[in-house]
Amino acid sequence: MLKKILIASAICCTIVPCFAQKDSTKKNPTIISAYVEGYYRGLLKNGGGSNNNFTSFTNAHNRFNLGMASIKVDQTLQKFTASLDLGIGKRADEFSYNDRNILKNIKQATLSYAVNDDLKLTAGKFATHIGYELLDATSNRNYSMSYGFSYGPFFHTGFKADIVIGKKTALMVGIVDPTDHSSFNNKPKYIIAQISTSSKNDKVKGYLNFLNGDLTTQYNLVVIASITNKVSTAFDASINQQKFGTRGSSWSSKAFYINYDITEKLGLTVREDFFSDRTISPIGVGSVNATTLSGKIKMNKVTIIPEVRIDRGITPLFSTKTGTATSASNFIVAAIYAF
Repeated sequence: MLKKILIASAICCTIVPCFAQKDSTKKNPTIISAYVEGYYRGLLKNGGGSNNNFTSFTNAHNRFNLGMASIKVDQTLQKFTASLDLGIGKRADEFSYNDRNILKNIKQATLSYAVNDDLKLTAGKFATHIGYELLDATSNRNYSMSYGFSYGPFFHTGFKADIVIGKKTALMVGIVDPTDHSSFNNKPKYIIAQISTSSKNDKVKGYLNFLNGDLTTQYNLVVIASITNKVSTAFDASINQQKFGTRGSSWSSKAFYINYDITEKLGLTVREDFFSDRTISPIGVGSVNATTLSGKIKMNKVTIIPEVRIDRGITPLFSTKTGTATSASNFIVAAIYAF
């Protein structure tokens, strides 16, 4: 299915210049965006252990590491929009962990059709609607990821419809393959859905998200609020239930965010992150929480994110030079160049 979508996207991108030459009055914009980012992570406490992180993308320590180099192309032809989003690096590899070869580098590949102002249809591989955080470091205030994000889902492959049902309310419904697969030949399909709404002044926005399939059911709530021009908050909570034959497993997550923009070029974010793997299977981390303080320093096209993070568990999860400990402290310095 993904190969067909990519071919369709390529055809759409190819024919746009031809139509543009015939009718110069029609606007067919092509938008290209790209960035490259990397980080250094060091351990402040219990240094020397290699098992001091149970979230995505920042497992390297005591060395410089490429996060991801990314390029995205969006091209619109009348009511059609073709998007191709590519990435190289550890983030792309972990994001598409079920894929092999070139499929690992395809973050998203979609073809959309705007039926009218109230209905848009999309097919392809697209990032999940669940959760507050996103794959791209350019889209997050913290550089390291929350536990809720890390245990998924990451993306879906299939079909979805975005429907406007009010001035401030919208509905998304879709049918997709099992989560985090770009190509899946078995019959079971998943249902995804989202209801989003906002206050009249758009200062409070809410998203109720849903995923249901043969093995997994997940409920997720995201609420974002602008307190002042400089302060905003967010809340992200999930309940995930899984089936394994006659056995079941479940986990829950909650994350609270406070963002403070001191100036346009300088900001701070505090994230308090709670995760509970109630049956200690299949993830096996039990109950943990993490406190993360991140800065954001913008210098033209470069953004620097210094970050301090403390993870705490109820059992000795984090490795040290001499054994294990119930907590681990680390710092990260990340740099993003967007163009």
